[in-house]
Amino acid sequence: MKDFPKLVSDRLILDQIKPSDIPEIVAYAGNIKIVENTRTMPYPYLEEDAIAWMNMANEGFKAKNNYIFAIRFKGSQAFMGGIGLTLDVANNRAELGYWLAEEFWNKGFTTEAVHTILKFGFEQLKLNKVVAVYLTTNKASGKVIIKNAMVKEAIFKDHDVKRGSTVANNTYVSLIQYRMLKSEYEDLKKSK
Repeated sequence: MKDFPKLVSDRLILDQIKPSDIPEIVAYAGNIKIVENTRTMPYPYLEEDAIAWMNMANEGFKAKNNYIFAIRFKGSQAFMGGIGLTLDVANNRAELGYWLAEEFWNKGFTTEAVHTILKFGFEQLKLNKVVAVYLTTNKASGKVIIKNAMVKEAIFKDHDVKRGSTVANNTYVSLIQYRMLKSEYEDLKKSK
């Protein structure tokens, strides 16, 4: 694909992160609640972090190994968060990651965004597998994954060192991994 994709769902548009999004990215990602529920987001979250994230998204698209989208409300085009697939090209799989600004929580937006990007991953990128990993303390993220019919694969005890937040240095966090295979995706499509 030559141009950055634009994915549309009932209420959302997933598209390219723009320089005009940087103030909202900094404001939303600077929320300690966001940082504590993600694996690698720094705290405090500064403008240079937002620029680096946007540049990573642009470079990933050029290299065809990282597809990072802005999540926008369809009506106003307002920036709400981010979602992406980091590809392991050699193994035809990707890891799904996402975050959403707190003011949009508990409204089904993340579930809708995940559904949309899974469709993109399987139908456009022709992936065989998508995995999603979340902190065991982030129950809401687990609910999003389950609502999208992903299958639990593993629990990784004390797997990552949590950095960039208010937790003490060298605090280990446990992760839960879910998956969806292309065959499972196809079976879901048939059952709807």
